[in-house]
Amino acid sequence: MLTIKNNRWIAGIRSVAMGFFVLASSGFASAQMNISPQMLEQFKQLPPAQQQQLARQYGIDPRTLQQMMQGGGSSTNQSIDNQSQLSQPMPMVEEEEDLNALPSYELVRRLEELQEKEKAIEDKTLKRFGYDLFEQANSAMLTPGDIPVPTDYVLGPGDVVEVQMYGKDNQEYSLQVNREGQVVFPQLGPISVAGLSFTEARAVIAKRVKQQIIGVEALVTLGELKSIRIFIAGDANKPGAYTVSSLSTITQALFVAGGINDIGSLRNIQLKRRGQLVTEFDLYDLLVRGDASNDARLHSGDVVFIPPVGKLVSVGGEVRRPAIYELKGKETFADAIAVAGGLTAGAYPKSSSVERYNPGSLKSVISVDFTSDTAKRQLARDGDVIRVQSASSRYDNAITLVGAVTRPGHYQWYPGLRVNGIIPSLWDDLAVSADLDYAIVLRQINDRGDIEVHQVNLGDAITKPNSVSNIELRARDKLMVFNYSDATLARNELNKLVQFRLDEHEAISSNPLLTSDMFNVGFNELQENRLTERRELGGVSLSDEEQAQQDEADLLKNQVSKMLFNLFNDEELIALSGNLSRKELLFPVLAKIQSQSRHGQPVQLVAITGQVKHEGVYPLAVNSKVSDLLVAAGGLEESAYVVRSELTRLNDNSEGSSISHQGLDLTLAMIGDEQHNIQLKSRDKLSVLTVPDWQQTSTVEIRGEVKFPGVYNINRGETLKDVIERAGGFTRFSYLPGAVFVRESVRKQEQLEISKLADQLRRDVATRGVSQEGNWVSFADAQSMIEELENLEAVGRLVVDVDAISGGLESANLQLENGDVLYVPTTQETIAVMGEVQHATTHRYTPGLSVEDYLLRSGGPKERADEKRLYVIRANGEVFLPKRSFWFGNQSQELQAGDTIIMPLDTAYKDNMTLWTQVTTIIYNSAVALATIARL
Repeated sequence: MLTIKNNRWIAGIRSVAMGFFVLASSGFASAQMNISPQMLEQFKQLPPAQQQQLARQYGIDPRTLQQMMQGGGSSTNQSIDNQSQLSQPMPMVEEEEDLNALPSYELVRRLEELQEKEKAIEDKTLKRFGYDLFEQANSAMLTPGDIPVPTDYVLGPGDVVEVQMYGKDNQEYSLQVNREGQVVFPQLGPISVAGLSFTEARAVIAKRVKQQIIGVEALVTLGELKSIRIFIAGDANKPGAYTVSSLSTITQALFVAGGINDIGSLRNIQLKRRGQLVTEFDLYDLLVRGDASNDARLHSGDVVFIPPVGKLVSVGGEVRRPAIYELKGKETFADAIAVAGGLTAGAYPKSSSVERYNPGSLKSVISVDFTSDTAKRQLARDGDVIRVQSASSRYDNAITLVGAVTRPGHYQWYPGLRVNGIIPSLWDDLAVSADLDYAIVLRQINDRGDIEVHQVNLGDAITKPNSVSNIELRARDKLMVFNYSDATLARNELNKLVQFRLDEHEAISSNPLLTSDMFNVGFNELQENRLTERRELGGVSLSDEEQAQQDEADLLKNQVSKMLFNLFNDEELIALSGNLSRKELLFPVLAKIQSQSRHGQPVQLVAITGQVKHEGVYPLAVNSKVSDLLVAAGGLEESAYVVRSELTRLNDNSEGSSISHQGLDLTLAMIGDEQHNIQLKSRDKLSVLTVPDWQQTSTVEIRGEVKFPGVYNINRGETLKDVIERAGGFTRFSYLPGAVFVRESVRKQEQLEISKLADQLRRDVATRGVSQEGNWVSFADAQSMIEELENLEAVGRLVVDVDAISGGLESANLQLENGDVLYVPTTQETIAVMGEVQHATTHRYTPGLSVEDYLLRSGGPKERADEKRLYVIRANGEVFLPKRSFWFGNQSQELQAGDTIIMPLDTAYKDNMTLWTQVTTIIYNSAVALATIARL
């Protein structure tokens, strides 16, 4: 499924991806640059990272594309040298495959798959250990600051000695060691200090002052230190000669040179002085053990040499510091794991592996048990890849508790543990909404992970410890507690979790249809099991926006599916499992039971439909009976016909399958009558029937000028006349010709018809084409009309003759449906004129004026008006054609208060498409209806 962020991006990426695929698959010798200027413009609108990714993945030189973008276009005949501009085609696509034949969305899908694979590879690639140390270099690391001078520091030319004299004479001197190795003391003359340590030099100067200047003593410190010249050679990032502080060490010299390059050794850094090896420094001692004892201080003329890296071994998996490490000497597997920080708590060292090159230069895999001392002592070789496997995520000796409980999670199991040991209290350990009659225990029955289900009465298990419901639990059992009603569930935190896991898909947050209850929307999509990509719905093709919303819904469905299938291991979802509905909690259970069915082992599922609280499919619990299934479904509805229900059973035998039906009395079944409370079998289906002639609560609303407006309950078959009489009839101010009757079923049908018409119009425009010349409609006008039609909301108005109904005409009467609304307006004194007139407005009704009179009052028709199709919409919704009606009498031709005159658009003036007539009529009529409904 593609992640769709906006239509503009997807259009650009499709177009550019198509061009790149065609170019990359066109062959080396004759590859031509067939990228249009429009494609380049779309390419420019992509983020820089996406531009580089596209160019790299499709074998196009980014420099060439950059030159083309700077040049503003490309020639269709511009040739590209395959040696420098084209690389091999994408490895995802086989050479035989015709890329041109693939649709653009398939090409984009393949591109995204390749990007995801590359990212996964990059994430899993181990890095060389220690080389990132030098990425953090700064001036403080390169030049030692005010650090204590070691006592064995040897003075030399350039060092500054600070002398503070005190006693009968107080003076300060800064004396620099000259090239002869002397400091010249003003009162004492030259004093030789070259070659002396700082401690020795301090004692010599203090002694001379004390001996030659009576009553004066000296405090000697070091001031500015000399600089030394060193050389860094070998595999440094920036080898060469450097001037550094005389207190610099090997590591500081490495920082000066920018660190060690990829082929340099971290474990055999050599310090040479006058051609002789002084010391070898292993940087791992510092990085792994914090030992800097061999980090020797440098002298002038020293050479720091970095040889090539030695043998390498990769250590990955469940170690604390996965990386590629350098071997030094005869190091074992145990040494390699130790330098990688040791094993994590989730490691499973018994099942580890080592990839190693054999004498034939082929890779081989060796299984290693790192709990064995023999395996630990094996020597690691150059190129070894050590992988320590992770332990299973499953819990051992634990009980998992999910659902409507106070503290869901994992609990310790011990022999003799029962249900009331996990949930000891009704008040403290269960949610207020918990169903005390129905809970299930999922139990693993074999090594394949197959499960069986045990149904328990939670209330009995807690309050009656000796009841059969308080079953003894086993290790790895899962106890699931349900909510009695799904209507009161708090879903905010659950939806926040879904949104958090979908943060990278920004389009989800912009769709209000999905954000109301994201988890519920995703679960409903999952239940529908829509595996195929849908481009139409109910005969109406989906628009790009509708298809984008469907893609978002599919994306949400996939996320919800992952969460539910991982319910017992997802700690965050376990904590919120009390907010899951009964069907959502059962979903992974039903999927597991269905997957474990095999030949000779029928699927352990049963179903219940009809008048129960929660109809649907349920796991067939061990020794489950009809009464248990009723409890699992939340009990019977008030409308249930308990005297008779029907159990449908599938009977398999050697000759085939047959279906049998058995009538049951649910009253007897619930009290345990064995004849009716029969034991259930696989794929049984219980149908709970409705009481004959059961009356569902249906209401209609009467508004406006009736004596008692309000909401009225109705019986099946009750008519509009009956309810008007119950409302006390009409007031003397009522205007019956303007009555408005609205029905929801009519509104839905109208909306579907509008969608079909918009789709048909879109097809007609695409088929016949659009142009700015001649009699054809322009594309902008066509698109505007289509958008107006798509955004049009159906009203659902049904034309009724309330005047005739109140007069006793039975044929005019109407049977009511739930949700019907009747609005009786007050007396109206207006005539509205709409459509292609000079000034569309509303006029005061004057008896005797004709249609032409009101048209003249609105300035008359426009040039593009269609006077032959002029029509009038009555206040009650009826339509008549003035002077052209064959079915109305003369009286019907007269205008009445509340009527609307429509002057339609001459569709021939715009184009020859007959659909425009129907479209404009719908838009005008809807405008009139909406204006009337607005009074409601």
